[in-house]
Amino acid sequence: MIALLSLVIFLFAFATVRNESRKVSEIDISFVGKNNLFITHETVSKLLIQNQQSVKKLAKETLDLNQLEKSLNSNPMIKSAEVYVSVNGILKADVEQKTPIARVSTAESFYIDDDGLYMPLSKNYTARVPIVTGYVKKNDLKNVFTVANKVKNDDFLMKNVVEIHQNPNKTICLKLRQCDFLVQLGNLNFLDKKINNLKAFYQKGLKEKTLNSYSKVNLQFDNQVVCTKT
Repeated sequence: MIALLSLVIFLFAFATVRNESRKVSEIDISFVGKNNLFITHETVSKLLIQNQQSVKKLAKETLDLNQLEKSLNSNPMIKSAEVYVSVNGILKADVEQKTPIARVSTAESFYIDDDGLYMPLSKNYTARVPIVTGYVKKNDLKNVFTVANKVKNDDFLMKNVVEIHQNPNKTICLKLRQCDFLVQLGNLNFLDKKINNLKAFYQKGLKEKTLNSYSKVNLQFDNQVVCTKT
Protein backbone atom coordinates (compact mmCIF):
# COMPACT_ATOMS: atom_id res chain seq x y z
CA MET A 1 0.00 0.00 0.00
CA ILE A 2 2.90 2.33 0.75
CA ALA A 3 4.36 1.60 -2.68
CA LEU A 4 0.99 2.18 -4.34
CA LEU A 5 0.48 5.44 -2.46
CA SER A 6 3.97 6.60 -3.42
CA LEU A 7 3.26 5.78 -7.06
CA VAL A 8 0.01 7.79 -6.99
CA ILE A 9 1.78 10.79 -5.43
CA PHE A 10 4.57 10.54 -7.99
CA LEU A 11 2.16 10.37 -10.93
CA PHE A 12 0.12 13.28 -9.58
CA ALA A 13 3.23 15.43 -9.10
CA PHE A 14 4.54 14.45 -12.52
CA ALA A 15 1.23 15.32 -14.19
CA THR A 16 1.01 18.63 -12.33
CA VAL A 17 4.54 19.67 -13.31
CA ARG A 18 3.95 18.64 -16.90
CA ASN A 19 0.63 20.49 -17.02
CA GLU A 20 2.11 23.68 -15.57
CA SER A 21 5.00 23.62 -18.03
CA ARG A 22 2.60 23.27 -20.97
CA LYS A 23 2.54 26.38 -23.13
CA VAL A 24 -0.54 28.40 -24.02
CA SER A 25 -1.75 26.90 -27.29
CA GLU A 26 -4.24 29.59 -28.27
CA ILE A 27 -6.34 32.50 -27.01
CA ASP A 28 -10.14 32.25 -26.86
CA ILE A 29 -12.00 35.53 -26.28
CA SER A 30 -15.73 35.51 -25.48
CA PHE A 31 -17.97 38.55 -25.11
CA VAL A 32 -20.66 38.28 -22.45
CA GLY A 33 -24.05 39.90 -23.06
CA LYS A 34 -25.03 41.97 -26.10
CA ASN A 35 -23.63 41.23 -29.56
CA ASN A 36 -22.81 44.82 -30.53
CA LEU A 37 -19.05 45.04 -30.21
CA PHE A 38 -17.66 48.40 -29.12
CA ILE A 39 -14.28 46.72 -28.70
CA THR A 40 -12.87 44.07 -31.07
CA HIS A 41 -11.34 40.66 -30.44
CA GLU A 42 -8.09 42.03 -31.83
CA THR A 43 -8.00 44.87 -29.30
CA VAL A 44 -8.65 42.50 -26.40
CA SER A 45 -5.95 40.15 -27.70
CA LYS A 46 -3.44 43.01 -27.76
CA LEU A 47 -4.21 43.74 -24.10
CA LEU A 48 -3.30 40.17 -23.14
CA ILE A 49 0.40 40.97 -22.83
CA GLN A 50 2.79 39.96 -20.05
CA ASN A 51 6.26 41.45 -19.74
CA GLN A 52 5.76 43.19 -23.08
CA GLN A 53 5.14 39.97 -24.97
CA SER A 54 2.09 38.03 -26.07
CA VAL A 55 0.94 35.31 -23.69
CA LYS A 56 0.69 32.86 -26.56
CA LYS A 57 3.45 30.24 -26.34
CA LEU A 58 4.22 31.19 -22.72
CA ALA A 59 4.29 28.38 -20.16
CA LYS A 60 1.14 28.20 -18.03
CA GLU A 61 3.19 28.40 -14.82
CA THR A 62 4.59 31.79 -15.82
CA LEU A 63 1.20 33.40 -16.41
CA ASP A 64 -0.01 36.09 -14.01
CA LEU A 65 -3.78 35.85 -14.52
CA ASN A 66 -4.53 38.67 -12.07
CA GLN A 67 -2.26 41.02 -13.98
CA LEU A 68 -3.91 40.05 -17.27
CA GLU A 69 -7.36 40.73 -15.81
CA LYS A 70 -6.19 44.12 -14.53
CA SER A 71 -4.91 44.93 -18.01
CA LEU A 72 -8.31 44.17 -19.54
CA ASN A 73 -10.27 45.96 -16.81
CA SER A 74 -8.17 49.09 -17.29
CA ASN A 75 -9.68 49.53 -20.76
CA PRO A 76 -12.51 52.13 -20.57
CA MET A 77 -14.68 50.01 -22.92
CA ILE A 78 -14.63 46.99 -20.59
CA LYS A 79 -16.88 46.63 -17.55
CA SER A 80 -15.39 43.40 -16.26
CA ALA A 81 -13.15 40.57 -17.43
CA GLU A 82 -12.22 37.08 -16.25
CA VAL A 83 -9.08 35.32 -17.49
CA TYR A 84 -8.30 31.65 -16.92
CA VAL A 85 -6.53 28.70 -18.56
CA SER A 86 -8.29 25.48 -19.58
CA VAL A 87 -6.76 22.05 -18.96
CA ASN A 88 -5.74 21.78 -22.61
CA GLY A 89 -3.71 24.99 -22.53
CA ILE A 90 -6.20 27.47 -24.00
CA LEU A 91 -6.15 30.92 -22.42
CA LYS A 92 -9.77 32.05 -22.10
CA ALA A 93 -10.96 35.63 -21.57
CA ASP A 94 -14.61 36.32 -20.78
CA VAL A 95 -15.23 40.02 -21.40
CA GLU A 96 -18.28 42.11 -20.50
CA GLN A 97 -18.44 45.44 -22.28
CA LYS A 98 -19.82 48.63 -20.79
CA THR A 99 -23.38 49.52 -21.81
CA PRO A 100 -23.91 53.14 -22.96
CA ILE A 101 -27.20 54.82 -22.05
CA ALA A 102 -26.49 58.36 -23.34
CA ARG A 103 -24.04 60.12 -25.63
CA VAL A 104 -22.52 63.44 -24.60
CA SER A 105 -22.12 65.77 -27.56
CA THR A 106 -20.36 68.93 -26.39
CA ALA A 107 -16.77 70.11 -26.87
CA GLU A 108 -15.84 66.50 -26.06
CA SER A 109 -17.92 63.52 -27.17
CA PHE A 110 -18.27 60.34 -25.14
CA TYR A 111 -20.84 57.92 -23.75
CA ILE A 112 -22.23 57.65 -20.23
CA ASP A 113 -22.50 53.99 -19.25
CA ASP A 114 -25.15 52.31 -17.08
CA ASP A 115 -23.01 52.87 -13.98
CA GLY A 116 -22.87 56.61 -14.62
CA LEU A 117 -19.24 56.50 -15.73
CA TYR A 118 -17.28 57.76 -18.72
CA MET A 119 -17.10 55.50 -21.77
CA PRO A 120 -15.26 56.56 -24.95
CA LEU A 121 -16.87 56.44 -28.37
CA SER A 122 -16.15 53.40 -30.51
CA LYS A 123 -15.03 53.23 -34.13
CA ASN A 124 -16.74 49.85 -34.47
CA TYR A 125 -20.30 50.57 -33.37
CA THR A 126 -22.50 53.57 -32.61
CA ALA A 127 -25.19 53.13 -29.96
CA ARG A 128 -28.67 54.59 -30.51
CA VAL A 129 -29.09 56.46 -27.25
CA PRO A 130 -30.29 59.98 -26.28
CA ILE A 131 -27.90 62.86 -26.93
CA VAL A 132 -26.70 64.96 -23.98
CA THR A 133 -25.90 68.62 -24.68
CA GLY A 134 -25.17 71.77 -22.71
CA TYR A 135 -22.82 72.17 -19.75
CA VAL A 136 -21.51 68.68 -19.02
CA LYS A 137 -18.22 67.73 -17.34
CA LYS A 138 -16.71 64.26 -17.53
CA ASN A 139 -16.08 64.19 -13.78
CA ASP A 140 -19.58 65.44 -12.86
CA LEU A 141 -22.19 63.28 -14.60
CA LYS A 142 -24.56 62.67 -11.70
CA ASN A 143 -27.50 64.80 -12.90
CA VAL A 144 -27.49 63.76 -16.55
CA PHE A 145 -26.92 60.12 -15.55
CA THR A 146 -29.98 60.22 -13.27
CA VAL A 147 -32.14 61.46 -16.14
CA ALA A 148 -30.55 59.16 -18.74
CA ASN A 149 -31.06 56.17 -16.46
CA LYS A 150 -34.70 57.17 -15.97
CA VAL A 151 -35.09 57.33 -19.76
CA LYS A 152 -33.47 53.92 -20.18
CA ASN A 153 -35.88 52.26 -17.74
CA ASP A 154 -39.10 53.90 -18.91
CA ASP A 155 -40.78 52.74 -22.13
CA PHE A 156 -42.45 56.10 -22.84
CA LEU A 157 -39.24 58.10 -22.32
CA MET A 158 -37.12 55.59 -24.21
CA LYS A 159 -39.43 55.89 -27.20
CA ASN A 160 -39.73 59.68 -27.16
CA VAL A 161 -36.70 61.40 -25.58
CA VAL A 162 -33.98 62.24 -28.11
CA GLU A 163 -32.01 64.90 -26.21
CA ILE A 164 -31.14 65.75 -22.61
CA HIS A 165 -29.86 69.30 -22.12
CA GLN A 166 -28.15 70.50 -18.94
CA ASN A 167 -28.09 74.22 -18.24
CA PRO A 168 -25.26 76.02 -16.36
CA ASN A 169 -27.28 75.82 -13.11
CA LYS A 170 -27.71 72.04 -13.66
CA THR A 171 -31.41 72.26 -14.44
CA ILE A 172 -32.52 69.84 -17.14
CA CYS A 173 -34.54 70.20 -20.35
CA LEU A 174 -35.71 67.44 -22.69
CA LYS A 175 -36.48 67.32 -26.38
CA LEU A 176 -38.96 64.75 -27.64
CA ARG A 177 -39.13 62.97 -30.95
CA GLN A 178 -41.44 64.63 -33.49
CA CYS A 179 -42.33 67.43 -31.04
CA ASP A 180 -41.29 71.07 -31.41
CA PHE A 181 -41.70 72.06 -27.77
CA LEU A 182 -38.97 72.06 -25.10
CA VAL A 183 -39.70 70.16 -21.89
CA GLN A 184 -38.37 72.03 -18.84
CA LEU A 185 -37.78 69.55 -16.01
CA GLY A 186 -35.86 72.01 -13.84
CA ASN A 187 -34.02 70.37 -10.96
CA LEU A 188 -34.42 66.68 -10.23
CA ASN A 189 -36.64 67.04 -7.18
CA PHE A 190 -39.87 65.01 -7.55
CA LEU A 191 -38.59 63.64 -10.85
CA ASP A 192 -41.07 60.73 -10.98
CA LYS A 193 -43.97 63.10 -10.41
CA LYS A 194 -42.76 65.41 -13.19
CA ILE A 195 -42.42 62.49 -15.60
CA ASN A 196 -45.96 61.32 -14.79
CA ASN A 197 -47.24 64.85 -15.46
CA LEU A 198 -45.40 64.86 -18.80
CA LYS A 199 -46.96 61.53 -19.78
CA ALA A 200 -50.45 62.75 -18.90
CA PHE A 201 -49.93 65.99 -20.86
CA TYR A 202 -48.51 64.12 -23.85
CA GLN A 203 -51.37 61.63 -24.04
CA LYS A 204 -53.96 64.42 -23.72
CA GLY A 205 -52.20 66.51 -26.39
CA LEU A 206 -51.86 63.52 -28.68
CA LYS A 207 -55.55 62.75 -28.38
CA GLU A 208 -56.57 66.36 -28.99
CA LYS A 209 -53.88 66.89 -31.65
CA THR A 210 -52.51 69.96 -29.86
CA LEU A 211 -48.89 68.90 -29.25
CA ASN A 212 -47.56 71.17 -31.97
CA SER A 213 -49.33 74.18 -30.50
CA TYR A 214 -46.66 74.75 -27.83
CA SER A 215 -43.05 75.94 -27.74
CA LYS A 216 -42.38 75.12 -24.07
CA VAL A 217 -43.79 72.70 -21.53
CA ASN A 218 -42.74 73.61 -17.99
CA LEU A 219 -42.91 70.87 -15.33
CA GLN A 220 -41.17 72.81 -12.56
CA PHE A 221 -44.36 73.80 -10.73
CA ASP A 222 -46.06 71.48 -8.23
CA ASN A 223 -49.02 69.58 -9.71
CA GLN A 224 -49.03 71.77 -12.82
CA VAL A 225 -47.95 71.65 -16.42
CA VAL A 226 -47.43 75.21 -17.64
CA CYS A 227 -47.36 75.51 -21.42
CA THR A 228 -46.22 78.34 -23.68
CA LYS A 229 -47.97 78.53 -27.02
CA THR A 230 -46.07 79.07 -30.24
